[in-house]
Amino acid sequence: MNPFGHREHETLIEMSATTDGEEANGTLYEINSNADSELPGNSEIDKHHQSKDSVFFRDGIRRIDFVLSYIDEPVKEGDKKAERRKEFEINLEKSGLELETEDKKESENGKTYFVKIHAPWEVLSTYAEVLNIKVPIKENDIPPPMENPLHFVLKPFRLPENVMHPEPDYFTAPFSKQKQELFLIEDENSFFSPATRNRIVYYILSRCHYGTEEGKKKFGIKRLLNNATYTAAYPLHDCQYWKKARDEKCESERFTLYMQWARFAQFYKEQPLDLIRKYYGEKIGIYFAWLGFYTEMLFLAAIVGLICFLYGLITMDDSNSSKQICDPEIGGQIIMCPLCDKRCEFWRLNTTCEPSRYSHLFDNVATLFFAIFMGIWVTLFLEFWKRRQARLEYEWDLVDFEEEQQQLQLRPEYEAKCTKRKKNPVTQEIELVVKRSKVNLLSKLFLCWMSIVFWISLIIASMIAVIVYRLAVYAAFASIMENNQLEDNPISSLLTPQLATSVTASCLNFVIIMILNFLYERVAIWITDMEIPRTHLEYENRLTMKMFLFQFVNYYSSCFYVAFFKGKFAGFPADYTYMFNKWRNEECDPAGCLIELTTQLTIVMAGKQIWGNIQEAIVPWIWNWWGRRKARNNPENLYSRWEQDYDMQTFGGLGLFYEYLEMVIQFGFITLFVASFPLAPLLALLNNILEIRVDSWKLTTQFRRPVASKAHSIGVWQEILNGMAILSVVTNAFIVAFTSDMIPRLVYYYAYSEYEHSLMDGYISSSLSIFNVSDFKEKSMPNENPMNITLCRYRDYRYPPDHERKYMHTMQFWHVLAAKMAFIIIMEHVVFIVKFFVAWLIPDVPSEVKARVKREKYLTQKILHEYELYKLKEKLSGRQYCEDAEKQVIATEGKVQLSEAM
Repeated sequence: MNPFGHREHETLIEMSATTDGEEANGTLYEINSNADSELPGNSEIDKHHQSKDSVFFRDGIRRIDFVLSYIDEPVKEGDKKAERRKEFEINLEKSGLELETEDKKESENGKTYFVKIHAPWEVLSTYAEVLNIKVPIKENDIPPPMENPLHFVLKPFRLPENVMHPEPDYFTAPFSKQKQELFLIEDENSFFSPATRNRIVYYILSRCHYGTEEGKKKFGIKRLLNNATYTAAYPLHDCQYWKKARDEKCESERFTLYMQWARFAQFYKEQPLDLIRKYYGEKIGIYFAWLGFYTEMLFLAAIVGLICFLYGLITMDDSNSSKQICDPEIGGQIIMCPLCDKRCEFWRLNTTCEPSRYSHLFDNVATLFFAIFMGIWVTLFLEFWKRRQARLEYEWDLVDFEEEQQQLQLRPEYEAKCTKRKKNPVTQEIELVVKRSKVNLLSKLFLCWMSIVFWISLIIASMIAVIVYRLAVYAAFASIMENNQLEDNPISSLLTPQLATSVTASCLNFVIIMILNFLYERVAIWITDMEIPRTHLEYENRLTMKMFLFQFVNYYSSCFYVAFFKGKFAGFPADYTYMFNKWRNEECDPAGCLIELTTQLTIVMAGKQIWGNIQEAIVPWIWNWWGRRKARNNPENLYSRWEQDYDMQTFGGLGLFYEYLEMVIQFGFITLFVASFPLAPLLALLNNILEIRVDSWKLTTQFRRPVASKAHSIGVWQEILNGMAILSVVTNAFIVAFTSDMIPRLVYYYAYSEYEHSLMDGYISSSLSIFNVSDFKEKSMPNENPMNITLCRYRDYRYPPDHERKYMHTMQFWHVLAAKMAFIIIMEHVVFIVKFFVAWLIPDVPSEVKARVKREKYLTQKILHEYELYKLKEKLSGRQYCEDAEKQVIATEGKVQLSEAM
């Protein structure tokens, strides 16, 4: 295997090999046994001797790095679980960990055992080297960047310096046991942070054997949790979130995070990212850094979108199109063809007066400007995030952390299935791999992709079902909302059949989306597990792509239908188009489909955000309240720290995945369809301000402390965001061209207007074609015609019934179509050129960060070389210098000189 994998193999296997407790582990057992003999027994604990809120063993010295819990079951299955636990815990002790068990009599419910785990220095130092963990070697001497001249303006939004930067900045290097004196080790007990300690312990837990079943070696805490051998495994929070720990040795970082970050009153403050990273690890820290940066960038988009919306609101009464529709002498005299077959009657155009006025809010010249602006904004967001990410990589010692290091850490589930040895062509070492026959591999791939196709087909089927619903209830709404009956009703002035259908269908579609999401989550995980990814990185990437594909189709399909399909294939009165030869396809409102797309987008986007906050905050709070209802009646000194955390919810390995997914779906709403709803960035901004505090509040107060893990970027989500940014340019160009009425109005303004004093006069009449009622087919003819209508109008560009090219498209139709296609091509090219120019202009890594990285590498290399030289001279001191040794010293000095010259 690779060097790290080989070292890991030696550490785990060699320590486990001495099963009789001699030599390597004999001393350890003596120490443990002696320590335990001096401590109170499990069943005779002096509860007042030490605070139960402590995060230390009973001796008050050894820190609790991890906790396992289980319930003893006096049945046959319980005996099997007890054997697994015994073997597992013995192997944990052989690997160097120290255990201390709390008897069930001491638990709040009288049923649960708690196994506390402590990692001594020898274990931490060994695995710090295995995991390539960087530690301080010297305090950073690089002067900080110049202070922002506007710092005093931003002072109300700042946090105290000790919260923002809880520890000094150091030069760091990967830990090495052979060079311990090189590192700044003041206290071995506090040298590794609690986050690093729990990460190391979990690494051991996930690979520790617990027996052989069915001829196969079984290992890993995850399997033991799945088969209920243990009920929970988690690191401890360092204190209660509402008050500091009594023990002075405890940092009480959870309390600081709650007071300075997780409270809703702090919504306007910056985030203490360094403290988040220190307490939860880099992976969670990078998520909150990205979410905070995304929210900051939304502020600019929200302001511009609000200005565009206010422009539409101010100019709403000046819209020539809505004036013509509302005018009793124009719209009131235009008789429109029935909206459905048989049951619907003829109606007057001015009944859609209010919807046409409100459609101007989102269908005006500012819409075009905002669509172009968002195309550029999304590029600025992605490019500036790369720079912010590069800065974090430097500040958090992730510059040299690459995905290859994650590749070294195989998934325990993959290792458990390794039955074949194969030579790695890169490392030239023998590795364990999963035995996959071609037939088995092809069958699994076929099954996986067929499952994906099936579930995507189910989404499409559900969307078609919603469309059928729209077509079915549309006829009912249209037959009820007759203009001669509802003219004096104030509600009818706004609630048209199209709007009523759109609102109810959007709500139904949202319910279906939530139901399908529940199913897709489990299906995506099942499919990914079948593929047996080799590493955690591969697993997350594969799951991310499947889940995003499902969610993309699920959330956006209804919006794509309204934006690009509704009203485009309705036909015309002499030849309507029918779905399944039964339901007549929907038509757009005479004012366009944009207002319906806005309605659909608002309901789905707002509903998702409300439902997401309920799921993320209220549901965990209710479960925790229910779990702690009995414990609240006990004295505080009897409710131990491990029991308090045990009663909390589990964040889970995929907890962060769902947070990213939620935000990326939101990102799609504000980019793919933003031309139809300029207020979408403002809604997203308000949601994200709340989302940051909800996520921080639940993570700090409602969930067990997650296991710390590293990440140097947002991973595959970066590629997904880039893809959506490119797609958004295309979708917004098509929305402006085909969904809004901007292009038809411009064509009429420049080519077909017959009025010199007001060029838009006559536009509505020009956009409506004439139909002879006698040309209706039998199935389309209305049952009643009390006004004896002979001619009606419909939305299209076709010749009138008395023309020689009866009901064929006019030249104006082709001019409008050509203008739409030209607009799409021009807008896409302009935006793409600007996007690529901006991306080229903004470097991914700031020059200041590049210089700092080079400086740190140089100084680190110099320190390491000087250390090697010192050790070599020390080794050779007192001896006769031979020629080879002198050459070795000269060579080492040459390295230092070369380093200084770089």
